[in-house]
Amino acid sequence: MAGALVLAGCGSEDSKAEVSVSGAYMPQPVSDSMAAGFLTVTNKGGTKDELTSVTSDVGEVTAHETVNSSMQEAKELAVPAHGQLVFKSGGSHLMFEKLKRKPKQGEKVTVRLHFAESGTVTVEMPVKSATYNPKTGH
Repeated sequence: MAGALVLAGCGSEDSKAEVSVSGAYMPQPVSDSMAAGFLTVTNKGGTKDELTSVTSDVGEVTAHETVNSSMQEAKELAVPAHGQLVFKSGGSHLMFEKLKRKPKQGEKVTVRLHFAESGTVTVEMPVKSATYNPKTGH
C-alpha cells in the first residue's frame, strides 16, 4: 500500500513545470546603453510554462523574438513541456536597455527570469568577449 502512494506522488510531480537554465552569457556590450543576453531554458516537467518577464540590476530587460525576419518584443514566451526555449544570436534574445553601467568581460550580470508556473529563477550571466561564439567557446 505504501508503495502505491509513493508512485502516485511521483506521477503528479511529473505534471508540473520544472525549469532550469544553461549556457547563459552576455557578449561584452559595444554600446554604453544596450546589451544582449543569451541562454537556454529547459523544462523537464510535464506542463508548459511561460517566461513572463526578466529583471536585472544592470538595466531594463525585455525578451525579443524574431518573427518573419524582424525583431519584436515578446510579452510572454512559452517553454513547452519536456522542451526548451532557446535564446541565441540571430534568434530570440534578451535585450538589456538603459544600462546603469557597461558590463565588462569577466564580470557576471545577475538576471531574474520570472515564470508563470515556476516562479523566479536567478541566473548569473557571465560577460564574454564581444565576439564570443558558444559553438567554439571563443
